[in-house]
Amino acid sequence: MKFGLLHLFESPAGRSEKQMLDEQVRLMETAEDYDFDSVWPAEHHFSEYGVCGSPALNLAAIARTTKRVRLGTGVVVLPFHHPVRVAEDFAMLDQLSGGRVEFGIGRGYQPVEFNGFGVDQTRSREIFDESIEVIRRCWTDDKLNFEGKHYQFKDLDVRPKPLQQPHPPIWMAALSEETFEKAGRLGFNLLLSPVFGGSLQGAADRIKQYRESLAKHGHDPETRKVGALVMAYAGQTQERAREEFSKPVMWYFRTFGKYVAPKVGQPAIEGYEWYTTMRDAVNVVQWDELLEHGAVICGETDYVTERIGELKEMTGIDHFLGWTRLGGISDELMLGHMERMRDHVMPSLR
Repeated sequence: MKFGLLHLFESPAGRSEKQMLDEQVRLMETAEDYDFDSVWPAEHHFSEYGVCGSPALNLAAIARTTKRVRLGTGVVVLPFHHPVRVAEDFAMLDQLSGGRVEFGIGRGYQPVEFNGFGVDQTRSREIFDESIEVIRRCWTDDKLNFEGKHYQFKDLDVRPKPLQQPHPPIWMAALSEETFEKAGRLGFNLLLSPVFGGSLQGAADRIKQYRESLAKHGHDPETRKVGALVMAYAGQTQERAREEFSKPVMWYFRTFGKYVAPKVGQPAIEGYEWYTTMRDAVNVVQWDELLEHGAVICGETDYVTERIGELKEMTGIDHFLGWTRLGGISDELMLGHMERMRDHVMPSLR
């Protein structure tokens, strides 16, 4: 199993944006020193929920100050960007980093973000599908030729090409049942999270569906990877860990509930029917429930090791993406967690 860190770039009250950005970049650079395999900034816009509008720009800041850690995106929201520009930016990042890009993609889910960019959320699926096809062709074809509903190109010379051949690994975020099947059909690696209204058994069932789709469409499941985003915190003691991590986690869920879905009474958007259920769930979720369902793994190091091991055994995940930098948790607590992960948790599970 490999270990990464997800960075949401949340911006709660009490810190300036300069302080928050400096802390996030410093922690991602430090991940290499603490033996983590990867870092994954997440793209979000227009709220305190997350202010990393450009994962490529953020990762470029650490591409030249790190040597080994993989540079993932958790995720790039394709409907918000021109696909040729995305292809150029991440090919450049792959070159600058010596071939360390892990390209995570999704189609977005927050109405405030779609509204802010003037993008029709009902068309997110078709824009996503065209975008990823254009990006792959930019990376692999000598000249880009494409004729779609949203994008058209003829004999376009897109440069640079990525260092990794044929292109960086592609990871697709999946929430709805349809997207698990699609990730398998397209042959992408998979990103998922028990945080989003699921359970460990539910995650195992969806991963099984994904692997069946891989095989059905001619892709070798043994060569594809599964990454799980899990809120995780390794503390000095069980009681102290839960005292330190509960407030940041609950800040996240209360904030998430404001942005995840259309307002009450608005119709569900096709492909986003899970919105209303998710919104209702996060508004009433309790700390003990999160621990019970496996959405949060929090405790002393032996407990955290055991629970991650159970997750691995039940679901067969390859990458554990720890979601710890939440709700303004302090650098001191974050670095203590990373040290305990390095010294006690990761050696037992690698």
